[in-house]
Amino acid sequence: MSIDRRKFLGVAAGASALVLAGKASVDALASGSGPKQGGTLANTRWAMVIDPAKCLKDKGCTACIAACDKVHNIPDFKNPKHAVKWIWKEPFKDAFPGQEDEYTTEQYKDKPFILMCNHCNNPPCVRVCPTQATFRREDGIVMMDWHRCIGCRYCMAACPYGSRSFNWLDPRPHIAHLDTDFPTRTKGVVEKCTFCEERLARGEGPACVEACEAKAMVFGNLDDPDSEVRHLLKARFSIRRNPELGTQPEIYYLV
Repeated sequence: MSIDRRKFLGVAAGASALVLAGKASVDALASGSGPKQGGTLANTRWAMVIDPAKCLKDKGCTACIAACDKVHNIPDFKNPKHAVKWIWKEPFKDAFPGQEDEYTTEQYKDKPFILMCNHCNNPPCVRVCPTQATFRREDGIVMMDWHRCIGCRYCMAACPYGSRSFNWLDPRPHIAHLDTDFPTRTKGVVEKCTFCEERLARGEGPACVEACEAKAMVFGNLDDPDSEVRHLLKARFSIRRNPELGTQPEIYYLV
């Protein structure tokens, strides 16, 4: 079979393009610069401010948790050992170990505090992920790409806040009301709070914030000096979880 020079050069060029494209894809995966979820805004650093005093007015309220569970298809496995949680409550002494003493005000002592992923500025989970399934966006949101997650759970071991959950079982049969607008996960992957990045992309706020009737949760841009979160942090003293670890959490609690 014969082939003229022009056809040969065309075939060779096509093959070279395929090789280069393949190399680019491999390099992107290795560097973590491959396709990522959502979009970011310039000069934006998202953060949340929580006022426990407002939250504790109704200790039995779980509206924020219910809202998060609903919009993110969070499964209910019944067995606590398999629990998947994006937002939950723990007593002050567990939420802020080392910051409680015998003089801790009764307003907070043994009271349940709202917890979630802290979207750290220096996230240890990102550093240990071998596939870069977890990564930090330019706007500060620590994201999860469930398609890249191989279930090694290194991120869970690295996170000092217990903010990540592993799907030991197929979560889909355990979702009470499936929301088709949000992807379900699979057995063997890790998941966590993403600051409702899919809602932010639509110009909406996090589901937990909108569901909180006590207005105990405020979400906004720390890089905007006129934002409500900046005003609150300037006017009130706040604490963060385990600040001594150098993770620089972006969840602030007013005290």
